[in-house]
Amino acid sequence: MPPKPAVIWMSVIVALGLAVQSAAAAAPPLSDFTSVSVELPEADRLFPDGPGAEAMNANCLACHSAGMVLSQPPLPQAAWLAIIRKMQSAYKAPVDETDVELILNYLVQLKGSD
Repeated sequence: MPPKPAVIWMSVIVALGLAVQSAAAAAPPLSDFTSVSVELPEADRLFPDGPGAEAMNANCLACHSAGMVLSQPPLPQAAWLAIIRKMQSAYKAPVDETDVELILNYLVQLKGSD
């Protein structure tokens, strides 16, 4: 007679419980951790000066390096605006509406294709 599903599930739960208990026993206690100091590299650059550079530095560098943004291919204004809107809606970037036009104009000036 094959085992009942409840027996199979109970066996799986017991096996998982034993595995978790074993892993917990093997982990070092939290008191064994010590603080360390790590020196991270400085950001190598800001956006080049110009109208809108301050808005770019304030809004974009939190997630992107200037080098990554500036290495993008030239895009039409509508494409840059769509990217800014995607950052706001999909990634919840807290870009103030008053900065959107500054950022858009900056990107179009440096990387526009229109």
